[in-house]
Amino acid sequence: MSSSGSTIPGFHAVIPAGGAGTRLWPLSRAGHPKFLLDLTGTGRTLLQGTVDRLRPLAGDAGILVVTGTRHASAVAGQLPELAPGQVLSEPSPRDSMAAIGLAAAVLVQRHGDDVVLGSFAADHVISGTDSFEQTVRDGVVAARAGYVVTIGIRATEPSTAFGYVRSGESLGLDKAPSAQHVAGFTEKPDAHTAAEYLATGEYRWNAGMFIVKARVLLDHLAAQLPLLAAGLVEIASAWDGPDRSEVLDRVWPGLTKIAIDHAIAEPVAAAGGVAVVPGDFTWDDVGDFASLAVLLDGGTLGDPSAVQRIDAQGSLVVAGDGRTVTVIGVPDAVVVDTPGAVLVTTRASAQAVKQAVDGWRAQGREDLL
Repeated sequence: MSSSGSTIPGFHAVIPAGGAGTRLWPLSRAGHPKFLLDLTGTGRTLLQGTVDRLRPLAGDAGILVVTGTRHASAVAGQLPELAPGQVLSEPSPRDSMAAIGLAAAVLVQRHGDDVVLGSFAADHVISGTDSFEQTVRDGVVAARAGYVVTIGIRATEPSTAFGYVRSGESLGLDKAPSAQHVAGFTEKPDAHTAAEYLATGEYRWNAGMFIVKARVLLDHLAAQLPLLAAGLVEIASAWDGPDRSEVLDRVWPGLTKIAIDHAIAEPVAAAGGVAVVPGDFTWDDVGDFASLAVLLDGGTLGDPSAVQRIDAQGSLVVAGDGRTVTVIGVPDAVVVDTPGAVLVTTRASAQAVKQAVDGWRAQGREDLL
């Protein structure tokens, strides 16, 4: 395996920080999304925790955050150690391919073709630091060999909430013996299919983490979606100069809106160009209140002394400032108390919270979103 304990030369960690986290409404909102929140009670937001996890691998100077213009100042405020040029702000959401592709193009402009980037979402929770770091180091070895590399998370259950990546033959890399060819990606399956996947031992969760040489990524994008690639390169060429705003305003709105999975990972995997390294650390995308309840020891976010439970085991309570919350006789309840909005549901219905957001939007209540 590759050596550990120091930053990886030529490696840059890209953190796409977007999305409104609608299944965590009203805690997470469009103007203050979940990556800006401390959801684990550690005193660090999910974004700050992501940077803390990547700093030993990339150093402060090797971090690049891509976020919306609306959130750029909040991101900079939470990460004062980053220079202004390390926060790339998008005028509007164009999905993950544009965000990661922009970072790749800017990195090539600044550092040349040999730079390796790793893309890691801003709103995931990971424990098992040593295992995570070794996985990334192995991934960089495979990326330097020319592969687009994804991290396959060890599945702890046949979940229907995640996509899956199927492992194939070993790449045969001495310095990254765990790296394997990707045999294919699968969208979220039904429960029976997921159980069958896990029984084979060939499938892992696809967490959307990618490690790749920036030039390799841009070359693949040029082959798959040449207009998108050309637009990102044009923007990156102007990024650190006086014409950035003019070029952004002209080019960005016309960029194809597509996820990196569909733009690069799936077609390149079919051609044999994608590898997977196994990640045996604990990972959670904090996708809803049910998963948040599992992460929170005691099931309370906020002041525990403001919460009272009576015959309400398994309940999750997010306590607002200055109010107490009492839950009686409702096991697995979810009560979220925020200024201006209260949510009451159950852990079993956590995935349906997005419908509440859609409902308020349909009523024109943008102030709640």
